[in-house]
Amino acid sequence: MAAVAAESKLPLTGCTAAQVAEEGGLWIYAPNIYRLGYRAASYVDRILKGARPEDLSVEAPMEFNFVVNLKTAKALGLTISPSVLLRADEVIR
Repeated sequence: MAAVAAESKLPLTGCTAAQVAEEGGLWIYAPNIYRLGYRAASYVDRILKGARPEDLSVEAPMEFNFVVNLKTAKALGLTISPSVLLRADEVIR
């Protein structure tokens, strides 16, 4: 999909920061998947210690990552404003 988007000069968002970096997605704004895994392990730990799953509260992600791929932006002929880049957690050059 990334190759087709690049050939067509279409911006493509990624599902993970790694996809943006490795596959040429333009950007991502998504929950931190490592933090989600950490929280999931906490649920598993509580269940294994006897907690009933229906008694556990649902937690929304609290930590998000914003990654911008400037190589892809350049290839698409896009200019990303400096104010957007300042907000990014990671900028791929």
